[in-house]
Amino acid sequence: MQSKTENTENRENKEEKPSEILDKQSEETKEIDLNRPEFYINRELSLLAFHRRVLAQAKDSKMPLLERLRFLCIASTNLDEFFELRVAGLKQQVVAGAVQAGPDNLSPQEVLNRISTAAHEFVDEQYSLLNENVLNFLEDEGISFLKRDQWNKAQSKWVREYFENELSPILSPIGLDPAHPFPPILNKSLNFIVSLKGKDAFGRDSGRAVVQAPRALPRIIPLPQELSNHPYEFIFLSSILHAHVEDLFPGMKVTGCYQFRVTRNSDLFVDEEAVEDLLRALEGELPGRRYGDTVRLEVPDNCPDKMIDFLLKHFKLTKLDLYQVNGPVNLNRLLALPDLVDRPDLKYPSFTPSIPKNIKRNLFVSIREGDILLHHPFQSFTPVIDFVRQAASDPQVLAIKQTLYRTSADSVLVDALVEAARSNKEVTVVIELRARFDEEANIRLATRLQEAGAHVVYGVVGYKTHAKMIMVVRRESKKLQRYVHLGTGNYHDRTARIYTDYGLFSCNKDLGEDVHKMFMQLTSLGRSASLKKMLQSPFTLYNGLIKRIERTAETAREGKPAHIIAKMNALTETEIIRTLYRASMAGVKIDLIVRGICCLKPGIPGISETIHVRSIVGRFLEHTRCFYFLNGEKEEVYCGSADWMVRNLLKRVEECFPLEDKTIKSIVIEQGLKLYLEDNSQAWVLDNEGNYNRIVPEEGVEKVSAQQKLLQLLAEKTSG
Repeated sequence: MQSKTENTENRENKEEKPSEILDKQSEETKEIDLNRPEFYINRELSLLAFHRRVLAQAKDSKMPLLERLRFLCIASTNLDEFFELRVAGLKQQVVAGAVQAGPDNLSPQEVLNRISTAAHEFVDEQYSLLNENVLNFLEDEGISFLKRDQWNKAQSKWVREYFENELSPILSPIGLDPAHPFPPILNKSLNFIVSLKGKDAFGRDSGRAVVQAPRALPRIIPLPQELSNHPYEFIFLSSILHAHVEDLFPGMKVTGCYQFRVTRNSDLFVDEEAVEDLLRALEGELPGRRYGDTVRLEVPDNCPDKMIDFLLKHFKLTKLDLYQVNGPVNLNRLLALPDLVDRPDLKYPSFTPSIPKNIKRNLFVSIREGDILLHHPFQSFTPVIDFVRQAASDPQVLAIKQTLYRTSADSVLVDALVEAARSNKEVTVVIELRARFDEEANIRLATRLQEAGAHVVYGVVGYKTHAKMIMVVRRESKKLQRYVHLGTGNYHDRTARIYTDYGLFSCNKDLGEDVHKMFMQLTSLGRSASLKKMLQSPFTLYNGLIKRIERTAETAREGKPAHIIAKMNALTETEIIRTLYRASMAGVKIDLIVRGICCLKPGIPGISETIHVRSIVGRFLEHTRCFYFLNGEKEEVYCGSADWMVRNLLKRVEECFPLEDKTIKSIVIEQGLKLYLEDNSQAWVLDNEGNYNRIVPEEGVEKVSAQQKLLQLLAEKTSG
């Protein structure tokens, strides 16, 4: 036994264990019912468990201190989105009277109740970690946050001047009375509820007011060096406002001032079949996102019950939706701190992504010599940018086609596409306007590209375009040659530095034809054409995966080596899970590397004994999707844009491409899959009761971190 596991989750599951259920069945007379709810993990609770694994990174004392703070903030941001989308959706189901349960047989209200319990524990753990651990260690390193009762005379004077010059001119305190009702509160904004005594200039005595903190101002303010007791000293914006809130109500006495923040439903609804212009319809919906139905209220733990009841009543929430915190209600705004502190020793060591040796200055020449694989962020994203830039300036290039799901606001790829369009090349860009939380940015990109003369398509009604593809058509020796880039991640140069993803360059004729056909499907109204090499959602990928799993099961029944390794972000699709269960029952060895949601239960006697599930949470966000099938001596490897979820397999346009070059295939198997199965430093193992346990290497056992090893193997230089 090389490692042990450490359980970090509460075991609250009181239902019968899968093994107990199987014991009650007669194997001789009954076929096992794979629809039993005991064989499935709830989707939302599994997602919340992933957020707990992210939070565990902040608890790890071996991590650089500012990175621990960063993970604490990321966990907070993740929880915000969880409430904005998942909790909001469940609440809508309850209001609509929905009782339909998923494969785990939990009703929407049952899931909400469990989420409330787990989320309250999660939030308490966050603030305990912040106050009792992270802030203390930061202070030991000369990075501190000054509380109001710690300000000396000079600091107090500076704070007053900051308030008068930077805050007061843009604040609009609103007294609550019939002429001044409760103002609209923006989603996740910082606000203060103020209790008052006395009458204002007009003799009004409402007793309450609301002050909204300007979103444009930072939430942590650096104190000038000459006034600081530490190398880095900060004051919370909320502390400055608390100290001088009475100045906003002359002649009245402030008897209490308390932060609060509300989280709202942030999902957009547009009936695509009922609108004529999707872009304009989304533009109309975007402002409403800021004022959707409330789903959560956060207040400080010293806020009086009377004030809490007032806020809950106004926002139509219950005590289950209330979160009382010991610290800033907008915890994720601390994410700015690492960028304000020049302490490389408290951050991850820097590194330089490498560029593969087989990439020459002219990418078209390089690709003609053989397929090229990039593994981000260990290898640079620059060749992808250069691919489009060279295509834009190359007189032999006639057309460029690309999908865009998410990209940066100042994307250099978009700059290159604009340049190509202005150079009279045929430029077609499929932009997914409904990429959640990027709708506004994508609308701006679409408008910019259209103004440059590019053909912009918004995808297919009812199906998000999530595929990651670029195709360049070049005239060579009196014939047209297609060059393609296929990826597992977005064309986003910033996330390419922190997400692990694969990208493949190829001029393979069949791959080129397949990509061409997929673009034709997206831009025209014609029927889908069959693909030669690739699998595609929503047409062939779902059945193609099931077919390959079943074929591997048949191989195992024949007594031949049969192995499946699949790496993805989420596994929720029920029929895929059932097919994996049947393959396990046939004897297939199945290793699943699932970063986030996993609804499958491994290790159930008689059902999933040969299935092992692990999640890797480390410095980089694991984002690669790659799938390995061993049938006897034959190895198949696919990479793609789709997770094994209903939405990806049946409700989106996704691409999944084979790796046929022997060297590239071997690299992905060894570095992208098997190395992650050896990880005993950043791996969490899922047990058959639905709990994740962190692997802890036993004494004397070599520690293996897949991400660190890939940095050593692929990055040009690692410092520190």
